[in-house]
Amino acid sequence: MKALCLLRHAKSSWKYPELQDFERPLSRRGNRDAPLMGSILNKRKFYPDLILSSPATRAAVTARIIAEMLRQPEDKISFSNLLYATTPETIINVIQSIENRVEKLLLVGHNPELTSLANILADHTISNIPTCGIYCMELEISSWSKLSEKCGRFIFFEHPKKFYSDPE
Repeated sequence: MKALCLLRHAKSSWKYPELQDFERPLSRRGNRDAPLMGSILNKRKFYPDLILSSPATRAAVTARIIAEMLRQPEDKISFSNLLYATTPETIINVIQSIENRVEKLLLVGHNPELTSLANILADHTISNIPTCGIYCMELEISSWSKLSEKCGRFIFFEHPKKFYSDPE
């Protein structure tokens, strides 16, 4: 049995229009939400063996904040260019290549790919993973190479707006 949590990066800033999409930093709200969601993973005792992230600035910073909140060393974070501007099928291929010693995986990426991936893999469909939302599932597999459609059993879905009443 494996466990997979999909984490959409925290809210990014559009304050610097000269930046490429890949380089956009977190907004004030993103910097507030990422530590909150790290504490939610902590409360749920989800301590990943590997944090696999898109290298885009907003995803990478989100991954680092989550690792810090979970008291995980930064060397547990790995970055893959294949997780940026991609397809759910490519993400599945990336996951299938993960070493089998990894039991719990936290994947930090982007929409719409993560929402699509959740709906492909799990037994519970979702309309949208919002920024900094976390969708977790247990996988009925013994090896990441066996990852396939509907092999996941939904565990939980959390997102920042469940915890804040203010929009910003």
